[in-house]
Amino acid sequence: MTDTPATMGQTADIALIQRILPHRYPFLLVDKVVDIHVNQSCVGIKCVTMNEPQFTGHFPGVPIFPGVMIIEAMAQTSGILVGLSMDLVDKNANVFFMGVDGVKFRRKVVPGDVLELHVRALRGGGRVWKFEGRAMVGDELACEAEFTAMFDVPKKA
Repeated sequence: MTDTPATMGQTADIALIQRILPHRYPFLLVDKVVDIHVNQSCVGIKCVTMNEPQFTGHFPGVPIFPGVMIIEAMAQTSGILVGLSMDLVDKNANVFFMGVDGVKFRRKVVPGDVLELHVRALRGGGRVWKFEGRAMVGDELACEAEFTAMFDVPKKA
């Protein structure tokens, strides 16, 4: 799929996200995706709430959204970008991490924060894609990383 005026800036709601990603509660970490430019970039939105299961243990009395989950949320956002770019809606594709590089955490993410997951494709078009991601809370950088993922679409029977 090429980015055309009709697809530039499109959005994905939770129903479309679930048609692309295999993740479900409690590990689906993206509530919606906005500003989608197929084959290029998008912004995932994760509303961090106190009733999420990780906060019972990370950390009692001082709830902090785990850094590895921020990276996973960026990866899920990139999975939605690839799903739309490669027409993988309803294709039961799986996504596997191949590498994560240059991770830096700059700010705690806590309940009540709205995490914006800015991802940009650095390389892609086939099964293996590389991205850069930035997780933002407002205008503050919370996390940055580069990551590589492989997309696997089951063969039709």
